[in-house]
Amino acid sequence: MLRKIRLTLAVIIFTMTTLLFLDFTGVTHCWLGWIAKMQFLPALLAVNVGVVSVLLVLTLLFGRVYCSVICPLGVFQDVVSWIAGKRKKNRFSYSPAVSWLRYGMLGIFIIAFLAGIGSLVALLDPYGAYGRIASNLFAPLYQWGNNLLAYWAERADSYVFYSVDMWIKSVATFGVALVTFVVLFLLAWRNGRTYCNTICPVGTVLGFVARFSFLRPVIDVEKCNGCGLCARNCKAACIDSKNHSIDYSRCVTCLDCIDKCKRGALTYVPRKRKTESEREADRPEENTRRNFLTFTGLLATSVLKAQSGVNADGGLADIADKLTPDRMTPIVPPGALSLRNFTGHCTACQLCVSVCSNQVLRPSTDLKKFMQPEMSYERGYCRPECTKCSEVCPTGAIQLITKADKSATQIGHAVWIKENCVVNTDEVNCGNCERHCPTKAIQMVAKDPNDPKSLKVPVIDTELCIGCGACEYYCPSRPLSAIYVEGHERHRTV
Repeated sequence: MLRKIRLTLAVIIFTMTTLLFLDFTGVTHCWLGWIAKMQFLPALLAVNVGVVSVLLVLTLLFGRVYCSVICPLGVFQDVVSWIAGKRKKNRFSYSPAVSWLRYGMLGIFIIAFLAGIGSLVALLDPYGAYGRIASNLFAPLYQWGNNLLAYWAERADSYVFYSVDMWIKSVATFGVALVTFVVLFLLAWRNGRTYCNTICPVGTVLGFVARFSFLRPVIDVEKCNGCGLCARNCKAACIDSKNHSIDYSRCVTCLDCIDKCKRGALTYVPRKRKTESEREADRPEENTRRNFLTFTGLLATSVLKAQSGVNADGGLADIADKLTPDRMTPIVPPGALSLRNFTGHCTACQLCVSVCSNQVLRPSTDLKKFMQPEMSYERGYCRPECTKCSEVCPTGAIQLITKADKSATQIGHAVWIKENCVVNTDEVNCGNCERHCPTKAIQMVAKDPNDPKSLKVPVIDTELCIGCGACEYYCPSRPLSAIYVEGHERHRTV
């Protein structure tokens, strides 16, 4: 019964989480956006004390239920393992914990976070890893299916569905997502939860807490006949049936072992106090625990430190031919506060990229910010009335912002390159940038001050410009826009 409840909850949460990355209408996020905020590492980075406390309490009460119910990457591995189990049953076996690798990866994660190597932090985050898989591999299939339905609906004079553009926002990020998918698929197919108990930093942290969980699977030595059926069905490889012991730091509380035991020797019950001999046997683990606490302290300190610190071309040109300008400072969304805050909190889960209806956000290819989103205006611009990215970000990298505040937040400023402007290259009037500027920061003035009838060129008021990119997007110059947005290290109010 308990296993069925766990499976039901896991399927529901996994489906809802996946829909967050697949939905391009924004409707799902209005109802299910809270799911992203209940993930462990995003909540930790956002210093969401409430969520982190709830997850830790759940772990202390029930064991690593986060890993088996809430974490989408964990459930994804369970799905793969379940499919593999259809071909070969009773395929697992007990293996000792690889503590040096587990705590070593946690140490690397903490060092990367302290050093500001956001790409490595993002690579190790389980929620971010699944987000990249869903948004880069699953979302295109979902969109293709939608476009197929839109095609057939249009033939039937129905507009229930509408087509959406399908394009790879970053080849590098797509490659990382594909490699991650293949590696996790193979590991889960062969060995179940190997990734969770060797590489995942969240699994290591919660595994330490789970050692002290109130409820846990317990082997009744009197009933157990040593058949090993529980161990052969344990995807975490944490049951030593010969010695009648379970490594609770690796147990993900899937409860499969209880379901498989034919003698009822396994039960999910409150833990008992250890005898003196059992405490003596556990003392060699004390050094490992001290190391863990040291790592955890560093992580908590670093988190607190980080905390303080629709397409149209105007009928002039095909925007697909534009090249991305070489910006000295990347542009990050309104609500990010600063480039430092954004890179320090972002786990590159791609949720904001998935919901960006204007196709402005895309993963960075810069090694220091690899896979973390940045803004570019070849396919659209950041509309002042849209705040979707701030509504869905679970880590605090993009903080919730109102439409009014967004319209007054300067994330960058426009720069005019006169050599590229069609006024100079083609000797024609344009004015596209002025017409589409929402803050009236661009005015067209006579190219020749002494001749009011001469061609008009843009003049930018950098105090009014908010860096939305409308001017850059609508500029007809090719291959580079004659006007582009340069990002700001720190955002300010205009």
